[in-house]
Amino acid sequence: MCGIVGYVGRQDTLSVLLGGLKRQEYRGYDSAGVAVLTETGKMVTAKKAGKLQALVDNLTSHPLAAGHTGIGHTRWATHGAPTDVNAHPHLADNGRLALIHNGIVENFFEIKNELIAKGYEFVSETDTEVAAVLLSDTFTSTGDLRTAFAQTVNRLEGAFTLLAVHADEPNLIVAARHNSPLVIGFGDGENFLGSDVAAFVEHTRHAAAVGQDQIVAITPDSVTVTTFAGEVVEPERFEVEWDASASEKGGWSSFMAKEIAENPDAVANTIRGRIVDGHVVLPEIDELGADLLAGISRIILIACGTASYAGMVGSYAIEKWAGIPVDVQLSHEFRYRDPVITSTTLVISISQSGETMDTLMAVRYAMERGAKTISICNTQGATIPRESDAVVYTHAGPEVAVASTKAFVAQITALYLIGLHIARVRGTVDDTELRALAGELNDLPAKLAEVLLVGSDIRTLAKWMSDSQSVLFLGRNVGYPIALEGALKLKELA
Repeated sequence: MCGIVGYVGRQDTLSVLLGGLKRQEYRGYDSAGVAVLTETGKMVTAKKAGKLQALVDNLTSHPLAAGHTGIGHTRWATHGAPTDVNAHPHLADNGRLALIHNGIVENFFEIKNELIAKGYEFVSETDTEVAAVLLSDTFTSTGDLRTAFAQTVNRLEGAFTLLAVHADEPNLIVAARHNSPLVIGFGDGENFLGSDVAAFVEHTRHAAAVGQDQIVAITPDSVTVTTFAGEVVEPERFEVEWDASASEKGGWSSFMAKEIAENPDAVANTIRGRIVDGHVVLPEIDELGADLLAGISRIILIACGTASYAGMVGSYAIEKWAGIPVDVQLSHEFRYRDPVITSTTLVISISQSGETMDTLMAVRYAMERGAKTISICNTQGATIPRESDAVVYTHAGPEVAVASTKAFVAQITALYLIGLHIARVRGTVDDTELRALAGELNDLPAKLAEVLLVGSDIRTLAKWMSDSQSVLFLGRNVGYPIALEGALKLKELA
């Protein structure tokens, strides 16, 4: 899950790139690098294995020339070890072309052999360099970066996001997305690209999601999106609901501590506007139609990790209130067990990022077989909600910590809202009880705030447990998935 950022505009490119990479560190990485096209038309790069700070230190002692077009990348090693040489960006065309890549090019070996037969040499072990050299070779034939880029991405197989710049076409970045996230940031005389909006939210909150198999070309004054086949499309624009400070620690000892403290607000934001006159109101689900909701014969919740435990909690409530059988299935197993899916099956996916690949593929699998799908997601413009029939956003704000906290609680809240909404449509819970349950949901933020007041007691308990060699978590009914989640947290963190 690499971090990608691209920038064209008036600002100092290097500072924009490093800031965007810093805000995407939570995605994980083992090396980092940048490429800047200078004002004199020269491509300059820097890349280092290790933490982003190693790159920053290197740039402090060996500064790059200023420029107004550039790309940056943090890498998780897939093809090749985490070394300086294998880090991105990768260069081609005698250092005039730079390319970064998130994902895996599955047919890189075949393409590499073709390029070697043409006389090209490679310095790294990566599939990314193969894509860069292929683009360079195609550019030599076409003389146009956009045309060459479109031909290149149509040769690649796998899952990838690519960004490329060329010294012959300054003030232009071309990018493509296939089964890997990419978003656009719109500015005034400047434009941005990123793996997610954290890459540019410090500079603009005007954004758009790049769709599956789409190519985007940005200059300081224009953004053009086309399909891989060349058809011009209008990007799906949205406004980012949070600012840069929401993705910073702000004085907390860790992002996780900060996000635990944000639980009351996360739940309040998930509920806001969805309980009206004592009833749950979800117009985003109503778009599916009352007849469809009333005729559901089975609900399948699909998710991974913590989100699957949120699904287990929600399944108890939905079955009880709506009277519908609910199964919770792990996304990575769902497609491989030949599940029974009919036109009356409702599949609800749960993903904080909206980009969890196994969950996305499970959603596509279900839709291909006639199921209706609802996405529970925290990230605007993400792939899963855009491809689903309906989406319930949690509005919990960015979750930077690897160990999920507020997203977990917000997901449970969203499932409760969905359960109560379906129960009202189906008439399985009387009005008095519906109002009482909605009132209890409204009280959740205040109750969570009370829980956070016992922090000193929790610290005492944690210290008492710290010498333990093992811990057994027990729970029954809804407490069972909570026990599973608690055990997962202890294993993740301790």
